Parts: sequence; C-alpha cells; structure tokens
Amino acid sequence: MSATTIFYLMLLAFLGLVLLGVKPLGRYIAQVMTGESNLVVRCGARLEALLYRLCGIDAREEMSWYRYASALLQFNVLGAALVYALQRLQFWLPLNPQRLAAVSADSSFNTAISFVTNTDWQGYAGESTLGYLVQMAGLAVQNFLSAATGLAVAVALMRGFARHTTQTIGNFWADVTRSTLYVLLPLSLLLALALVSQGVIQNLHAYRDVKVLQGAGQTQTQTLPMGPIASQESIKELGTNGGGFLNANSAHPFENPTPLSNFLQMLAIVLIPFALTYTFGSMVGDTRQGWAILAAMLVLLVPLIALAYHSEQHGNPLVAAQGIDQLASATQSGGNMEGKETRFGIAASSLYAALTTATSCGAVNMSYDSMTPLGGFVPLFLIQLGELAPGGVGTGMYSVLMFAILGVFIAGLMIGRTPEYLGKKVEALEMKLASVFILTTPFVVLIGTAVAVSLAAGRAGVGNPGAHGYSEILYAFSSAANNNGSAFGGLSANTPFYNVALAVAMFIARFWPIVAALAIAGSLAAKKRVPVTEGTMPTHGPLFVALLVGSVLLIGVLTYVPALALGPVVEHLKLFAGS
Repeated sequence: MSATTIFYLMLLAFLGLVLLGVKPLGRYIAQVMTGESNLVVRCGARLEALLYRLCGIDAREEMSWYRYASALLQFNVLGAALVYALQRLQFWLPLNPQRLAAVSADSSFNTAISFVTNTDWQGYAGESTLGYLVQMAGLAVQNFLSAATGLAVAVALMRGFARHTTQTIGNFWADVTRSTLYVLLPLSLLLALALVSQGVIQNLHAYRDVKVLQGAGQTQTQTLPMGPIASQESIKELGTNGGGFLNANSAHPFENPTPLSNFLQMLAIVLIPFALTYTFGSMVGDTRQGWAILAAMLVLLVPLIALAYHSEQHGNPLVAAQGIDQLASATQSGGNMEGKETRFGIAASSLYAALTTATSCGAVNMSYDSMTPLGGFVPLFLIQLGELAPGGVGTGMYSVLMFAILGVFIAGLMIGRTPEYLGKKVEALEMKLASVFILTTPFVVLIGTAVAVSLAAGRAGVGNPGAHGYSEILYAFSSAANNNGSAFGGLSANTPFYNVALAVAMFIARFWPIVAALAIAGSLAAKKRVPVTEGTMPTHGPLFVALLVGSVLLIGVLTYVPALALGPVVEHLKLFAGS
C-alpha cells in the first residue's frame, strides 16, 4: 500500500470520527448555553450557583451588547495583569523547584497578552523559563478562560440571529462560567487521562538528572524536565490554545509520545469548532444552516490538507537530484522528513500542521521552518484566511458568520434586493461592522510586517536571508494577529521589539473584532424577523456554500496574495528553478 493511500485512509478515518461527534457535542453545547437541563448541568448546578454567589453575579440578568463587551474586556484585562504579575514574581513564588528567575518585563508582557488572547505565542522555552505555579495558575487557567471567552462571543452572536425585537444578547459571566464548567473542563479531564495512558507525564517533581550512554562505555548526565504536562496538554488542544509546556511543544515525547496520542490531539483540536456549527443550527432553529457552514469549512480545509501532504511527500528536488533519500523506513521512502518526528511521519505531521493553523491552536508536532515552500504556504495561508475552517473555539464560528453576512450582502447586490440572513435584514450598520471585523486583522498583519522589515530591530531576528526570512516575519505577524501562536521557528522573536510589537498585534486583532461581532449581535437581536418570500435566497444549500467559500477566498486572495508572492511563492519558484 502506497504512502499516499495510507494518508487518504487516515484522513477519511479522521474526518469520519469528527463528523460523528458534530451532532451530539453540538447539541450538548446548545443545551448548556441555553440553560437546558442535562446530567452534567445537574451535577454542576450547585458549584455554578456557588460561583455566582461568591462573585455577586445574577446569572439571570441579561446584558446589552455594550455591557457584554465591557464585561468581557474587563475580565480579560484583569487576566492579563494576573499572568504578568505571576511571571514577574516567579522567583519568590512556590511550586518552582528549579528556582527559575523572574521573567523579563517585555517577555512577561508578551506572554500575558498571548495567553489571554488565546494566541499562546511563546518566545521562550517553557521548561527553562516558567515554574509550575505560573504554568498552572497563569497559563493553564487562561487556556480555559480565553477559550471560554471565544465560545461566549460565538453564542452571543447566535442569540443575535435567534432573537428579535430585544436589546439583550445574554450574560457574559454566565456564558463564560458554563463554557468552562460544562464544556471545557469535563472534556479536558477525559483527554488528560487518555494522554496519561499514552505516556504524557503529569507530576510536580523536580527535574531529573539521568545518565545516558555516549558509546564505548562513556556516560553523560542529561536533565529531564518534569511537570503537570498532561493537564495543560489537554486544554491546550481542546481550547485551541496551542501553548506547550515544553519548548518543542507536541514534537516532544513528554507531550506527545505515540501515534495514538497524536491522533487524539488532532481530534481534540477540531472537535469543538466543528461541533459549534450544529450548535448554531440548533440555536437559530434550523440545523440545515449549521450543516451548510460545516460543508463550507470542509471545502476550504480538505484541499489545503492535501496540498500540504503532497508538497512534503514530493520533497526537495535539489536533494532528490543528488540521489539522497531523506527517509528510509519499512513503510515509506522519499519525501521531506527534515524537522519531522519519525514516529509520526509525513502524513500525520502534514495533517497536524494544517489542523492547528486552520484553527487558532498553533500547537506543533514538527518544525514548520523545515517544510517545503508550498508545504509552508499551507499553514500560513490557513492562518491568513482568518482561521475559520473550522477556526478556534468560538472564534471560528463568529468569524465565518461575518463572511456569511458579507456573502449574502454580495448576493443581494447581484439580484437587486435587500440582503437577508436567517430572517434578518443585513443593512448598512451590519456591513460597516462586518467590514471592520474582516479588515482589522489583515491591516495589523501587513502594517506590522512592513514595519518589521523596515527596521533594523525587526530584521535582526531573521535567521535566513531572502524570501524565507521575509516569510518568517510575515508568518509571525499573521500568527499573532490571527491568534494562532505557531511560528516558522527561524525568527528569534524573544526581543523587546518583537515581544512588544507582537503583543500589540495580538491584543488589537483579538478584541477589536470581538467588539464588532458583539455590536452586530446587538443590532440583529433588536431587528424584527423578516418573513420568507419567493425572493429570499436559501442559505442552507450548495449555492450558499459556494457563495460563502467564494467570499472567504476572495478576501484572502485580494488581501494577502501580494505579500505571499514575496515569500513562499518566490521561494517555491526559486527552488524548482534549481536555486
């Protein structure tokens, strides 16, 4: 059986399992967020009520979009301040068996913004920089809360479509509590146990010094990191966060030891984002709408997965011309194995890379910097599309709905009538806000990249000259602004310039679009429902799917292709020209 056949069988099995989970998990999330009772909610009801009493919250009090956005921003700014303080005070805090020093101000600022925005960009090596308390009370907590924030925004926007003639879109405090308590926490506990069974470590021990053989009877001491890794690994994937406990992230055997653990992590990354399409259909009263959006996501994602695999499997033509086989094993030969773990191979590495950049996860089980030009183009382009196929927890759903609004507006212009989506007229205010949402991130990416390549401080971190070095900078700002967190790896970004610049990019591109999405939710909730007529365009069929996919690709092509042409496209042409 050829390597390509094995890859497509694995891809079919993976997508089959994902699709099997869409309806039950999507329906469960809808029940939780609409206040319906089920076994899990009944078990946690007392704890939920206790949390509200301790915080002085009336969960039944509905909020306008403005109050919802205000509560969200205050909550996340406070979270960033806490993560910053923990890093700066680390040396004097407990659960720091290695006595690691306090983190520098610029790195602490970057990391605090990174984890609060669900980006998890890491300019440091976790095992040599952060103690256990900072990892758990700072980073792991924000992994839950940043994901819960995204889910809360998505649900608030769904309410905007579902409700009519009302000024409220829910209660932020109740939404973020239920997202954490009933969705993220139970799934994370189950996944953590599964990962431990595969060998992912979970302890509070000090680092271990072990003797390793060097040949001819010689030995040398190596320090092995320890720590509560499985618990952070589970929410890192389920919350589409991506920040690794260890510097090598999911390429490290302590985080991702076996092909099965790798497969479980990939499932965890896309499980909630895909399920939210059914949640959307359920909350608006028409599950066909959710299936249509799911179909559009798959149409965007699957061809790019295939492109990543075939580019890596084809390998480097200059190496092949030398008669050098980059991989020789019992099952596979040829292809670009540079930067990949042999326990995963090209197929699982390519799939993992596509999934973590199609979501806002950013976890890595290989080095993206070592991919072929077209192979590296795929994760970069998936990020730049807005990470909406399927996108992160919540973020993918509310992002794709912005493009749905844009799509029906374009369709309305084509047929000469006021555009409608789910019984709501899309008017000037919604289009202005959707435009702000869609254009904010490209603006931050392109301006940030231009500034970095223009300044000596930005060019100083580039490890490779020419087109690839430019790609490293473009990828860094694309990853930061789209709240992904992965990197090409050749860029030395732990400098005051990049720590501050990327933190600003993360913050603006996370919360400015969120405010726009919540404003749209408030506007839609206040509208009357428009009856369906013969002139209403159906938004659950193939035509709408094509319109949605076309809108996403049109924006991506118009916005980023000139920048991509200077990086991976040039590099690909030069490589196959023999340079």
